[in-house]
Amino acid sequence: MANTSGFEPDVTVRVRDYRIGCIGAGMIMADCHLAAYAKAGFTVAAIASRTKAHAQAVADRWNIATVHDSPEQLIEDPQIEIVDLAFPPDRQPALIRHALRQPHVKAVLTQKPLALSLAEAIALREDARAAGKILSVNQNMRYDQSMRVLKQIIERGDLGEIVFAQIDMHAIPHWQPFLAGYDRLTLSNMAVHHLDVLRFLFGDPDEITTLARTDPRTAFAHTDGITVSTLKFPSGVMAVSLEDVWSGPREEGYEDDQHIRWRVDGTQGVARGTIGWPKGVPSTLEYASTVATGGKWVSPTWDTMWFPDAFIGVMEQLQYAVKTGTPPALTVADNVRTMALVEAGYRSIAERRTVRLAEIPTG
Repeated sequence: MANTSGFEPDVTVRVRDYRIGCIGAGMIMADCHLAAYAKAGFTVAAIASRTKAHAQAVADRWNIATVHDSPEQLIEDPQIEIVDLAFPPDRQPALIRHALRQPHVKAVLTQKPLALSLAEAIALREDARAAGKILSVNQNMRYDQSMRVLKQIIERGDLGEIVFAQIDMHAIPHWQPFLAGYDRLTLSNMAVHHLDVLRFLFGDPDEITTLARTDPRTAFAHTDGITVSTLKFPSGVMAVSLEDVWSGPREEGYEDDQHIRWRVDGTQGVARGTIGWPKGVPSTLEYASTVATGGKWVSPTWDTMWFPDAFIGVMEQLQYAVKTGTPPALTVADNVRTMALVEAGYRSIAERRTVRLAEIPTG
């Protein structure tokens, strides 16, 4: 890794102690979770999915010794200490609750959205609390290298007081087939990354205004295809999160310009960069500061990427929490607040108005 200027774009792995059972055999599990775990030296003891043959193929690829017939059977396997879920959100709650009941399971890592409703997410938070076990949600954009370094720059005070921030996405997600059966799309499944990372950077906002239209490329029925959200924070920060999942035609001869760019303006400097996911390259960051760089643009660099390397950080923070008895960096309680922000965005779309987060109770 080169030219990181004292920053930490990737986590240091502190704990590798626990046996992980993975549920799911799709792209996120096969190409992200398991690639990251192999790189970090984490122990994956078993895998299961809805279709055993799919799980077996992934097990063969990553040298996983045990393939269970069903997710429930994996959860009941006494050797499993951490259950790692990459499953559709309508099926996650039952599996989470089954895992929380097992005496040998110490923690559960689940995908976002945690559930299909805020009420269900709150109920799962309370179930984990009652069980005395850790439930963590895979908000992996917080471990994107540019977002980690940006957070460090902000916390050092290099940008001064933050004034404005934006995330500007023009890229085409891979919508999993199960999303066609839900009544929510981009805000819940793509913008959730951006809204969560804005909370990571600036805390909870006071209010959100969201507009949406359908995406011409998405064939199944939906309301929130292209979304634009404006947020105001108690500190005065204003932020814009834009998700253009259309991003132009895709046909032979058309030059693809998919990208995600971001920018943060402060009273003493500016940071800007890109998220490398659409093109499979490292994210980037450059910043100029009147107090830290003499007003010159500085560009820390790294060789790792959001997908799959950020997933090391997600599982590492969970294992560290189990080992030390401290809360994970990604708590279910914090994720409920992200889901409340998403819920406020949907209310803003439906009622065509600005929604204050105080209107969305989280218990």
